[in-house]
Amino acid sequence: MFAVEKSEMAFETLKYNLIEKKNIFDWPPWLPIAAHDIADVLKLYKSELKNLRGKVELVTGGPPCQGFSLAGKRDEKDERNSLVNLYVEIVSLVRPSALFFENVKGFTVGFKDGAHESRNEAYSDSVSRELQDLGYDVNSDEINFSDFGVPQRRKRFILVGMLVGDSKKFFEKIVEAKRGFLKEKSLEGNVTLEEAISDLERKHGEVDSPESSVFKQGIYGKMESAYQKLMRKDINKNLPDSHRFTNHRKKTAERFEYFLEKCPKGMRIDRNIKVRFNLKKDSIIPLDPEKACPTLTTLPDDYIHYSEPRILTVREYARIQSFYDWFEFKSNYTTGGKRRKTEVPRYSQVGNAVPPIFAELSGVILKRMIDD
Repeated sequence: MFAVEKSEMAFETLKYNLIEKKNIFDWPPWLPIAAHDIADVLKLYKSELKNLRGKVELVTGGPPCQGFSLAGKRDEKDERNSLVNLYVEIVSLVRPSALFFENVKGFTVGFKDGAHESRNEAYSDSVSRELQDLGYDVNSDEINFSDFGVPQRRKRFILVGMLVGDSKKFFEKIVEAKRGFLKEKSLEGNVTLEEAISDLERKHGEVDSPESSVFKQGIYGKMESAYQKLMRKDINKNLPDSHRFTNHRKKTAERFEYFLEKCPKGMRIDRNIKVRFNLKKDSIIPLDPEKACPTLTTLPDDYIHYSEPRILTVREYARIQSFYDWFEFKSNYTTGGKRRKTEVPRYSQVGNAVPPIFAELSGVILKRMIDD
């Protein structure tokens, strides 16, 4: 029916693709088609949300994960953590037939009190309890998206709730349906990184970026896998969206070449190498073309392309997340400093997303369960 997105950057992308290009929403007249803070929506449109009862089949949500992530600073006081409560409030007002919720694995782990063991209840437990109190049958599990046609080893906490029915069946049915679903898309077995992005390598050629002549942008190479054919379905142009190459300094490119030649693929470069090059960055991974990509973050310089001395482009990020190539990204490519906490540029838009292929299969299963 509609979506609530706080970031103007991310909403620009959503609006272009899903409202202007595909028009998939039946947007209510009382809500302006613009970026909104969920807290403001709850404050200003509470009665309108309540009037949606009996009209909405599904509410989905993925509150920001930074405060919960085991790979990050993991701050219990991160103000973004409170958005989980607003998700529950939305559900309490709208009362959808089903709900779907995604977050990082750290969502299931309590926070530690200094050097002591975890004392606080995990957010996953409190949210499940609150949703059960609203009358929902709730179940959750950890899912690795690489098992569902996504070329990325990305494990996430998935929670499903049903107002009527057994929510546990979602996790059974999605495994049962996986093979047939992927076969329809001509995908069989796990997809490797090379199978995902080899047609986007710089060696295929480049032109001046249409967004800025200061940058070069890659062109499509020959499709070399079923996954590439799927991603490029209905694409009749030679220039992939958001496939702009970063202008690396000569010294940086030479360093990347050394890492690609000397360091094991698919693993963080070791401490001795970092000391040798005076690198302060925690994680730098030369990617392995023959395996699924490690979990993408919103920091593109965490990874080095498997055969070219550069970081990945936004389009390559999108491919690894399973965004179809028709889906275009808008606004800035990157941001930095304190703005990282508030801005959502293209790399972050991709890195924060639920992989569309998994989301599509989830939607199919939830629709069947609701209909049943």
